[in-house]
Amino acid sequence: MSDATLIKPQGDHRNLICYRKAELIYDITYNFAYSAFEHGDRTIDQMVQAARSGKQNIIEGNADMDTSIEMGIKLINVAKASLKELLADYEDYLRVNGYEQWHEESDKYIAMRKLGVDGSNKYILDIASSRPLDTVANMAIILLKQED
Repeated sequence: MSDATLIKPQGDHRNLICYRKAELIYDITYNFAYSAFEHGDRTIDQMVQAARSGKQNIIEGNADMDTSIEMGIKLINVAKASLKELLADYEDYLRVNGYEQWHEESDKYIAMRKLGVDGSNKYILDIASSRPLDTVANMAIILLKQED
């Protein structure tokens, strides 16, 4: 069985659910980081870069699947690792600042999980832009878990 039959070319990365969710996570993270931390705090750059790396490595991994399945998979794994790092940053933010992280059984968690599956990126961004930072962090955590 050849590699081509194991993993089929994915086409335009913008059509991938994982890319669209990674793009949403990047947009939320960019706005969150510049709102949550003081100018010059390294955390801003680290969070934005982790979100960007997740998104960009999905693009590159998808493109590489046409010529090298192995390289494509490696890049997707880099994306996954970057987004795991970002997840830890959001969890740290909540813990260090004394905020609650939503539990999987909570109504808020369940509602956001459903929104993450059914909602458009623009709609979710609009919601995130009008919520307190602890809510946005929880929203991002749920989206990151869905992305994983």
